[in-house]
Amino acid sequence: MTVNSGSAAFWDQRYQQHSMPWDSAGLPAGFAEEAARLLQAGARRVLLPGCGSAYELAALVQHGCQVLAVDFSAPAVARARELQPQLAGHIEQADFFSAATDGPWHWVYERAFLCALPPAMRAQYASRMAAILPAGGVLAGYFYLGDKRGGPPYTIEQATLQALLAPYFVLERQCKPASSLPVFGDGEQWMVWRRTQEA
Repeated sequence: MTVNSGSAAFWDQRYQQHSMPWDSAGLPAGFAEEAARLLQAGARRVLLPGCGSAYELAALVQHGCQVLAVDFSAPAVARARELQPQLAGHIEQADFFSAATDGPWHWVYERAFLCALPPAMRAQYASRMAAILPAGGVLAGYFYLGDKRGGPPYTIEQATLQALLAPYFVLERQCKPASSLPVFGDGEQWMVWRRTQEA
């Protein structure tokens, strides 16, 4: 059977079957500390693409951020709104690659989004991130590194990620989270990619 993780229907089925090994059931390890660094530096307009249950949304809103969480899967959006009904207005069903996510943003948060996309969409991911983040903005979050075959989640080797983002971003910070979900093993890395000056 062919896997098409670029289709909303693929993810709809996962949510309907409650097959969500990427769901952390709360804030990921280290998120609060790493987010505090970015917030102190002025990252106040935040986009959460492929937001899933959007556990990070409440923490960011409580810190006074303007946040938009989007997912193109209707069941994912319904779940996020059910978990956080008071923040339903911050959660939209939308395609990251559409005008619905036009910035500019200070910070686009990466968590199980790049690794969910078919590898053929990686160049589109990088160019879209560059389009919605102005110079000085950050693409920051958890990247799934490695050379495991198959997916999703799809690993990406660090050298490949560097080549993908280097035309637009510079890697400013990288560290290993204290813990990760079993589906990611020891492959997750917190990374902060700073948007370079636009040509």
